[in-house]
Amino acid sequence: MPRYTDREAKAGLQAKLPPLETFPNQFPDYEIAIEFPEFTSVCPKTGLPDFGTIFLRYVPDKKVLELKSLKEYFLAYRNLGIFYENVVNRVLEDIVRACRPSSAVVRGEFNPRGGLRSVVESRYPRPRARRR
Repeated sequence: MPRYTDREAKAGLQAKLPPLETFPNQFPDYEIAIEFPEFTSVCPKTGLPDFGTIFLRYVPDKKVLELKSLKEYFLAYRNLGIFYENVVNRVLEDIVRACRPSSAVVRGEFNPRGGLRSVVESRYPRPRARRR
């Protein structure tokens, strides 16, 4: 019997979260960097709280993320059971869907648990899969 099931592996990926609002971009070719040092979620296996910092860097195209809606979006993870890897990749996909940036990087630095510190990073556009 597997210790982790598909249910846990996919936990949080389809959860309804507050919408990310945007406004029209007025300038070309610049980068926005955002840090959310109070990120919290819940481990889908143990139910224990997870803490970390989410870093977002993106180059807007036609739309810019509105910060209040981004904060509400991040706060909605507080009671959501989701693995670190899913957090980072879901945040990236939701941001890309909302504002279609030229490029984006989401990095999650999660506080140590059991002596392990995890850092997960995802990029858009996604690099092509490497062939083995």
